[in-house]
Formats: sequence, structure tokens, C-alpha cells
Amino acid sequence: MREVRMGEVGRKRAGGRRARVAQRAAPPVQNPCPPGQRGGMYRPLTEAQLDAITDTALRLLAELGMGEVPDRLARDLLAAGAERAGDRILIPRKTTRRAIDLAAKRFTLHGRDPARSIEIGGDAVHFGTGGAAVQVLDLDTGLYRPSTLADLRDFTRLQDTLANVSWFTRCCVATDMPSDLDLDANTLHALLANTTKPVATSFTTAATMPPLIAMLDIAAGGPGAFAERPFLTTHISPVISPMRFGEDAVAVLYGCLAAGIPVSCITAAQSGATAPATLAGFLAQSLAETLASLVAVNAIRPGFPMVFSNWPLVVDLRTGAFTGGGGEIAVLNAASAQLTNRLGLPSGVAASMTDAKSIDAQHGSEKALTALAAGLAGGNLIYESSGMTASLLGASFEAFVLDDEMHSAIYRILRGVEVDETTLGFEAIREAVLGEGHFLGHPQTYAAMERDYHYPALADRVPPSQWAEEGAQDAWGRARGRARGILKTHRPDYLTPDQDAAMRDLAPIRD
Repeated sequence: MREVRMGEVGRKRAGGRRARVAQRAAPPVQNPCPPGQRGGMYRPLTEAQLDAITDTALRLLAELGMGEVPDRLARDLLAAGAERAGDRILIPRKTTRRAIDLAAKRFTLHGRDPARSIEIGGDAVHFGTGGAAVQVLDLDTGLYRPSTLADLRDFTRLQDTLANVSWFTRCCVATDMPSDLDLDANTLHALLANTTKPVATSFTTAATMPPLIAMLDIAAGGPGAFAERPFLTTHISPVISPMRFGEDAVAVLYGCLAAGIPVSCITAAQSGATAPATLAGFLAQSLAETLASLVAVNAIRPGFPMVFSNWPLVVDLRTGAFTGGGGEIAVLNAASAQLTNRLGLPSGVAASMTDAKSIDAQHGSEKALTALAAGLAGGNLIYESSGMTASLLGASFEAFVLDDEMHSAIYRILRGVEVDETTLGFEAIREAVLGEGHFLGHPQTYAAMERDYHYPALADRVPPSQWAEEGAQDAWGRARGRARGILKTHRPDYLTPDQDAAMRDLAPIRD
């Protein structure tokens, strides 16, 4: 049998280069790394540690309880089995356990386009957005400036094209809005007009909610239609660390539950500031606080859809500044996902909150390590994972497209390795060894090329000489070009003229 030399292999490859280039340029027949891959392989806590943290959380609720409980909520909690102790409300273990049993374990985050809906719960992993950035990394200047309503609209239509943003929470605040109603109404309108994915926002106060609920019904097709198939989730923080309720947020919670708006109840304690600096103590308090939100929701409307969003946040103890990147916040959010999934609740954690201001090595490393840890741990909804920079103070168009590619790689990691007779390929190995001496052009190779490999659109894989000839561009520059291209061409309008006009009759919608 003739030996195949490297030069000959190279000539064989060169002969089919045009076909291979065309094949590489074509979109994949199937996505080798779609959202919803299964996590849970990374388990930072042992069973004994999980027991100890959970037991301490239950003890905190039962013996210390919650402070500053609004009267309406206090009545509902007492009716559900809580107890009054002076100015605090104690939540016995059996009451918390009952709330866990009653809680919705799986539910749908609907998109207005049903094909874009996602199921949450179990160990399925989805990356999405969050945040309330007040600054934007400007595409033209590369510097930060205050975020505006125009930016929010642009972010919404940009992410509308990105496969790995499973749902979109408004990622920046329209700082140019003059009032709470202007802010909340125009934020909601921006989401409804520019995407049909599941969306999320927050309501500044309960007072702004009535016209916004009417806007949701208009988008859904008529009075009462939204509650039948809710496509918006509200982010609420009913609990303020340490261990007390917030009156305004609780009022919004009641409004959401009455209107049928699913809720993501977020605990965002900060280590060494509003929660213990020790990681175990932090996890115990944060778990207790998120359980308090769960008890409240199920005391008001048992079984109502709630994302158990326990987001451990880290403070740099040298300066007191919030830090979104690093090993501590990675392991804490992974541990939070592990604790929540063990309770059988839909878990929400946070990742990819880099402290970097520019799109640089720090940006990439902090985003990758925190997002990967959260995905491997099985966080159902991983918030803040797209576009955020500067410790959540900033949002970046370039980061959105770079993060989308990163999430494809993480989904590919979660997918793992399929092992069967076909993939083991004994016969393919035999044919290569006894035949051509390589696997180039083999049917198994072509099949694997489509099925098993992700080909990034932005990552640089060309030789140095070609990179130099093409302008020696870095990731920031490539991402800037991609974002600009999307914003130039993708201009959706998901509201009919009649829907848009009806919303403008209800609230001060800006052009």
C-alpha cells in the first residue's frame, strides 16, 4: 500500500479547497450547541455541605425571621403559618417546606412567537440578560456615556438576532426619561416593538403598572389575553438584605401576581456588606432570603410561576466596590444553582458580569470563567450573561455578539461526548489505516463536521500572515463590525400600527 506523504495530503486538500470553503461558509444543517443543554456536572458543594447550608437557612427564617414586613404581606404570611415575634415575622420550617412543595417546579417562559418560548426547570441551561446599566460603551467613540431609550431599542433589536439570548431583560436604563411612568412605559414598548422572545423588565412602583398591564393585553390580542399566555416576567427584589422586606417591591409583587405576570424574585446580597464575608454564611443567608420571597409568593398565590433568583454578589473587601468577575463570584453562583436545583425549584443565577471596561483580556477571561461555572452547575436561567461590562454599570453592543459566541462554546461543553458504535468509528478507523492513511474526505468526517463541531463567526483562526494582511483586527474590532451590520439591517416592528396607536393612547410613548 502506497504511503501518503504530507505534501500529497496537502495537494489532495488543495484540489477540493473551493468546495470546502463553500461548505464552511454555508450555515450548519443543524446547530451542534443549541440552548437548553443539560448542566449539573460541576458541584462545588458536597451533600453534607448542602444539608448544612439549607438547615442554617431554615433556622434563620424560623428563629430570626423577617423584618419590616408590610401589613398586607404580614397578614398573608400569618395565614400561611408564620408567627409574629415582636416586630419580626418568623417563618417556621414546616411553613417554608410547604411553600417549596407548593411552588411551581417547571413552567414556560412564553415568547410572543411560540417558537421562541423556553421551558425552565430541571437541569436545562439558558443564557439571557439582566442588569440596569446606566452607561453604554459607545460604538463610535469606544468610551462610556449615559444610556438612552434609543440605546435600549438598539440592544433589543440586536439581541433579537442572537440565538443564545434565550430571553431578553432590558439591559440598560433609559436615563433620558423624565418620570417613572415615562421610564416604565417606554421600556416596555421598546421590548414589545423590537423582539418576540420572552422578555423581562421591572416596574419602578406599583403606581405605574395599570397602563402597562393594558399594554401587555394589547400586544397579546385583547383584554385578559396576556394572563392566558404571559410573555413577560417581572424582576422584583421583595427582600432587602439583611433579612427584611422592601415595601415598594412587595407592592409591585402583589400587582404582578394579580395580573398574572410571572416573577423573578431576586436576592442580591453582597459579601461582607449586606451578607457574611464567609462563603458558607453568605450562601445560608442568601438562600434564606430567597426562600422568604418564595414563601411570600406562595402565601399570596400558591403555585404561581416564580424564578428562584438567588444571585450572590461579591464585594472587593479592600475597597467596598462590587466586583462582577473572579473566582469567588463564580463559585458562589454555581453553588447557588446547586442549592436551588436540589430543592427542585427553577434556578436563576448571575454570571458574565465582568469588571473590565474595555473589550480586552480581562473582559474575556472573567466572562468565560463565571459563565462556564454557572452553566456547568446547571443554572436554569443565567442572568446578566450577555453584554454587561464595568461591574454592571455598562452595556456593550460588541459584548453582546462576543458573548453570544462564548455561549455557543459553553453549550458545546455541556453537550459533552456522545459514545456509540457510530461515533466510536471502528470501521472508519480501519478504512483510514488500511486505505488512504488519513480521514480527510471520509463520510464520517463530513458527518461529524456538521453534527459535532461549532464554527465561531468572530474568533480568529487564520494564520498570522493572513491576519496581518486583513488588517490585524482584534476581537473588539470584529465585534464592532458585526454589531454595526446587524443594527443597520435588522429593523423589526413587531407591533401593528393599531397596537402601537393603542399603547400611545395609554402612556407617554416617545418616538
